[in-house]
Amino acid sequence: MGWVDSVVEWDLDCDVLVVGSGGGALTGAYTAAREGLRVVVVEATEYFGGTTAYSGGGMWFPGNPVLRRAGDDDTIDDALAYFAAVVGDRTPASLQRAFVTAGAPLVEYLEQDEALRFQVLPWPDYFGKAPHARAGGRHIIPQPLPAERLGELRPALRPPLGSDRGIEPLPEELIGGQALIGRLLLALRERTDAELMLRARCRELVRLGGKVAGAVVATAQGTRRIRATRGVLIAAGGFERNAAMRTTFGVPGQARDSMGPPGNRGAAIEAAIAIGADTDLMSQAWWSPGLTHPDGSSTFSLWFTGGILVDRHGRRFTNESAPYDRLGRDVLAAIGDDRITLPYWMIYDSRAGLQPPVLFTGIPLAKRQAYLDAGLWHTADTLEELARLIGVPAADLIATVERFNGFAAAGIDEDFGRGSEPYDTSVPGSPNPLVPIEQAPYCAAAFGLSDLGTKGGLRTDAAGRVLDRAGDVIAGLYAAGNSMAAVSGTVYPGGGNPIGASMVFSHLAALDMAEAGQEEQ
Repeated sequence: MGWVDSVVEWDLDCDVLVVGSGGGALTGAYTAAREGLRVVVVEATEYFGGTTAYSGGGMWFPGNPVLRRAGDDDTIDDALAYFAAVVGDRTPASLQRAFVTAGAPLVEYLEQDEALRFQVLPWPDYFGKAPHARAGGRHIIPQPLPAERLGELRPALRPPLGSDRGIEPLPEELIGGQALIGRLLLALRERTDAELMLRARCRELVRLGGKVAGAVVATAQGTRRIRATRGVLIAAGGFERNAAMRTTFGVPGQARDSMGPPGNRGAAIEAAIAIGADTDLMSQAWWSPGLTHPDGSSTFSLWFTGGILVDRHGRRFTNESAPYDRLGRDVLAAIGDDRITLPYWMIYDSRAGLQPPVLFTGIPLAKRQAYLDAGLWHTADTLEELARLIGVPAADLIATVERFNGFAAAGIDEDFGRGSEPYDTSVPGSPNPLVPIEQAPYCAAAFGLSDLGTKGGLRTDAAGRVLDRAGDVIAGLYAAGNSMAAVSGTVYPGGGNPIGASMVFSHLAALDMAEAGQEEQ
C-alpha cells in the first residue's frame, strides 16, 4: 500500500487482530488472550459463529484426552499414516504433521478452562479402506450447552441452519457447532483483554516495512484502522458466497447452493492477495450432493436410508452411501464426462413413504406440494412412466434398478461397493444401505451440487504464517480455516477435519505471536 508509520492514524491498538468468528477464529482469539495478549475480533456480519455455527461441531483430533478417557487406543503415528495416505503429497508433509500432532495438545489446553467441555461422537474416517483408518473415527464434539448460559451474548450467536434459513425456533439447548461457538464465547467473556466486534469487515491489510501492522476495517460507525503489534489472523471462512470469486477461480457450483453463511465472501482473502500473499487450492470446496428445493437451491444432504442416484442416461454413477465429499466429487466427475446435467435424480420406492429417504437436508423441507409443483419430485406406478417424467431412457433405468435389486438381494454391490466401508453403514437406524427398489409407486427426487464452503485460500507454513509468492513468510500475517489453503488438499479425510484444522492452526498462530513477543523482549 506504500504507507509509512508517520502517515497511518490508528483508531485502535491491540496485539492480535482476528478476522472472523468461527470455531478457529475464536480459538485463536482465546489462545492469544489467555497468553496475555490484547485481542480484537472483527466479524463482518451481525452474528458470531461463521460456518461453525451451522455445523455439527465435530473436531478430528487423533489421540486427544477425550478419546483417551473413553478407551481409545489410537496412536499419532497411525493417524499421521492414515492422513498422509489419503492426502498424499498435495500439501506439505510439515503442514500435515502439524495438524495431526497438534490436536491432542490443543484439547488438553482448552479443557483447562471450565467453559470448554467435549465428548466423544463415533464417526468413521471417510476413507475406510486406507491404511490405519478408524471405524470409530477420531472425532469429538462439544458437550451441549443451555442457551440461557450465554446471557446477553445469545442474540449475537448465529442461529442454526433450521432457524437462519428456515422457520424453526431457536433451540433452548445448544448442540454441535452452536455449542462450540457458545462455549468459546463464554470463555472469551472472562478475558478482559478480548474485544469482539460485529458488523466489522476487513477491507485492507496495512503492510509497513515488510510486516503486516494492522487492517482497515469497515464498521457501522465508519472506517477504523486497527493496529495489531503482534499480527493479524485471518480465519474468516472461504469465499463460497461470492459468485464473482467462484467464477474467477473456477469453483464449480453456485453461491446459492453453498451452506456457508452470507458473509463468507472472501474479502479478507482478497485483502491478503492484494499485499502479495500466495494462494492454493482455489478451485476446491468441501462438496456434497444436495437435494434441490422449490426456491432453486440445492442443500447439503446427508444419510440416505435408501434410493440410488442416476445420471441422464438412467444409470448409477456412484456409491450413494459414501461420505458426502466423495459423493460430490463423483457428481463433478460425471458432469465433466457429460453424464450428468443438473438436476440428476434419486430413484426410490414407496416402502417408507413418498418423501425422499434422506435424514438430513441442511434446511427444513418445504411442503410436498411445492416440490411437485416445481417438477422436483415425481411418482409413477411404473418405472417406464417415471423415466418419462424425469427424461431418462426407460430401458436403461429399468435395467439399472433390476441390477441394483440383484445386488441388494446378494448383499454385495459389485459396481460401486456400497456398504463395503464403515461409513456406508453408519446411517442412524439404517445399517443396510442396499435397499431394493421394488414397491410401487416409484419415486424420483431432483438433486444438485452443494458445498460446505470453499477450501482454497492463503498458503501458510506449519505455524499458520502466510507465505508470499516466493515462498517467504509475510511477517505479521497468519491464516487458518477456510481462509487458509486446506491442509487436507483435495480430499476430506474425516468428519471434523475442517473445524479441527481451523482450530489447530489458529491456536498455533496465536502461540507463535505470543512467542514472538517474548523473543523481542
